[in-house]
Amino acid sequence: MTMKNLNMPQSSRGFTLIEIMVVMVILGLLVAIVAPNIMGRSDQAKVTVAETQLTNISKALDLYRLDNSHYPSTQQGLDALVSRPSGSPEPKNWNPDGYMKSVPLDPWGSEFQYVSPGREGPYDLYSKGSDGQDGGDGDASDISLWNIGN
Repeated sequence: MTMKNLNMPQSSRGFTLIEIMVVMVILGLLVAIVAPNIMGRSDQAKVTVAETQLTNISKALDLYRLDNSHYPSTQQGLDALVSRPSGSPEPKNWNPDGYMKSVPLDPWGSEFQYVSPGREGPYDLYSKGSDGQDGGDGDASDISLWNIGN
């Protein structure tokens, strides 16, 4: 050791290996406790995002109906909210600015499903969930506008 190190107080020499190991053990325990709680939330977060997107699309559909006295047909689809649709029924008062800038994909990268007239109401609007298939359980189940919050 040099003379400089001998004259330094004990506390200013740095951390000991034991102190560093204690900190690492504490951090490891925190990660072990917190990580499982966070990891399971990503699937639920995607379901919540899908529900919010369904609600936003529904509001745009309602604005479309207010202007045109009807919802877009199944053939016209959700694209009728972005650009003026062709076909029947013709939108007589379609907003030149559209009703949405773009129709979002669901959190799993698939298109939302739209059917008009619907079985649940004037239209059915839903996502097929994480598996992209009809039906399913958990986050793979269909998420319908009509069963949000149920």
